[in-house]
Amino acid sequence: MTSQFNSLLQVLDFFKEEETCKRYLANKRWSLGVTCPHCESKKVYTTNRGYKCANKECYKKFTVISGTIFENTKIGLRTWFAAMYLCTAHKKGISSLQLSRDLNITQKTAWFVLHRIREMLSENAPELLEGTVEVDETYVGGKNKNRHANKKTKEGEKDKTAVVGVLEREGNVSTYVVDETTGEVLQGIMRAKVSTSATLITDAYKSYHGLGKDYKHVTVKHSEGNYVTEGVFHTNNIEGFWSLLKRGIIGIYHNVSPKHLHRYCDEFGFRYNSRKFKDTVRFELSIERASGRRLKYTDLIND
Repeated sequence: MTSQFNSLLQVLDFFKEEETCKRYLANKRWSLGVTCPHCESKKVYTTNRGYKCANKECYKKFTVISGTIFENTKIGLRTWFAAMYLCTAHKKGISSLQLSRDLNITQKTAWFVLHRIREMLSENAPELLEGTVEVDETYVGGKNKNRHANKKTKEGEKDKTAVVGVLEREGNVSTYVVDETTGEVLQGIMRAKVSTSATLITDAYKSYHGLGKDYKHVTVKHSEGNYVTEGVFHTNNIEGFWSLLKRGIIGIYHNVSPKHLHRYCDEFGFRYNSRKFKDTVRFELSIERASGRRLKYTDLIND
């Protein structure tokens, strides 16, 4: 896939005017013609401020940002596009403090913008993973002894949050934040996401026992010092993804709450899944995901 841009400078030079941003977004969103986001009718009128649905049962007004991650935004699309480029190009992500300085917006706004971008980057593709698939779980969260007194967990409470990763060799990764790592939970994810024709590679964790009924299941017994079985079966790729995720969280974000962890996993997953593309292509791919995504500030901060 090619891009019409070659660098961040070209992106910023191209999107100098808000109208240019709107035309670009409209072309990405409605390449086959303008569609009403309320009823999906293709019969629409053009108005001075946007569009109006011609369907008598709908007849609602809308703009190019209606029904997208940008809906009701108070900042310009040019700023949004710059934030999307920076978020998707930085291998380990970018903090809200750094983004606020780079774009001259408040840290609160930058934090909200980044979370809305992560919501947009979430993977909802229905395709099943094929071929050789590596599966592993990891645990995210600092050690309790290193936390401030008001952040320490009580004895008996969970100290870290579990994340399950499913990775197709030479393909994509999918992540799932889970409350528990029982066989029912982990094997339910496998059967929903992985084709039965695939070869599943896991460690010897007991929750994976029984997968051999539906898959060719290869177990790598790390506890016995075995990290590669038969020369080709290993979980090195998914473990490498975990390393990238954790280095980003520790080095850039420092602390991630369990409530928002799935969005950070989506962010790192998107960058990993588009790793073969240039930064400018990754930026354009992210814009194509803007439609149909919405995250309100009240929903973001509420428990």
